[in-house]
Amino acid sequence: MTQFVVTLDLEGVTDKSALMDRCAEALGLPDWFGRNWDALADSLTDLQAPPGDGGLQIVVRNWRPYAEARPQEWVIAQDVFAQAVDQVPALSVLLALGGSS
Repeated sequence: MTQFVVTLDLEGVTDKSALMDRCAEALGLPDWFGRNWDALADSLTDLQAPPGDGGLQIVVRNWRPYAEARPQEWVIAQDVFAQAVDQVPALSVLLALGGSS
């Protein structure tokens, strides 16, 4: 089973607004995406992997600086990702450890 992989690179993200912009860009969310936690949760559960694939895997890279700069927001972001994964069995969200290389 092959999964479709999308990289969500948070390099340079320092606040919620930038996080939402980066999610919209990386995940191909529509222009009308509301850029708030509820809209992100809804969008994550609506994501579709290309037909024939075994699911969708989102790899979050360079997340530590954001997590350190905005710890309360990062907790919410993790909850949103976790709830989406719980609701959509074909969705995985992975946090990449290490640097950007």
